[in-house]
Amino acid sequence: MRTSALQSSAKDQLSLYVFVFVLFVVGVVFGALMVNALTLGQQQDLSGDVQQFILHIENGTLQPGSESFAGRAWFQAKWLLLVWVLGLTVVGMPFVLALDFLKGVLVGFAIGMLVRQFAWKGLLFSLASVAPVNLIAVPAFLIASVAAVTFGMHVVKSRFIGRFGTLGRPLLTFTATAAVMLVFVLGAALVESYLTPILLKWAVPLVSGVEGGLESF
Repeated sequence: MRTSALQSSAKDQLSLYVFVFVLFVVGVVFGALMVNALTLGQQQDLSGDVQQFILHIENGTLQPGSESFAGRAWFQAKWLLLVWVLGLTVVGMPFVLALDFLKGVLVGFAIGMLVRQFAWKGLLFSLASVAPVNLIAVPAFLIASVAAVTFGMHVVKSRFIGRFGTLGRPLLTFTATAAVMLVFVLGAALVESYLTPILLKWAVPLVSGVEGGLESF
């Protein structure tokens, strides 16, 4: 009986992970397609910003550690903190899922803008600029989101469906998961502050001197 319950719980967790991951991927696709919805003026403004960023790298302005670790750590951690706070309430569950989608939109938009401007070279450039930090931060964020939704479901079962029981252990599990994921997002901030600038210096020759085109994908 206990084994059956554990198998059911594991299956539910797997389904949640698949759902959250798919939601994130849909957000990435939506964010990439959003680039096409920009007006010509907005595209030109963003193109200018990207070119200015590349010039900073070429001029040596962007050095390892020049991006404040504290600032990047807080930027990453507040996403996780928001997930934890929203996960404490049942009404917060839809907002946690909305954050998963939004995170995907932001990542997809950044990659889409680079690809639109530099074609396949933009995709390679995104591997140095967008990918390293998100390879750590996004999984941590999604795992925390699943933990938040799982805790919310415990609250529903405990308070609304009549399966009364203590919420102490589920809350401790949720909080412990969020705390572990915080360590990972702090690691992502370290990567963004110290490793990403080095990778960008290697990658910038790919797009340096390339005309910022506004062609469609």
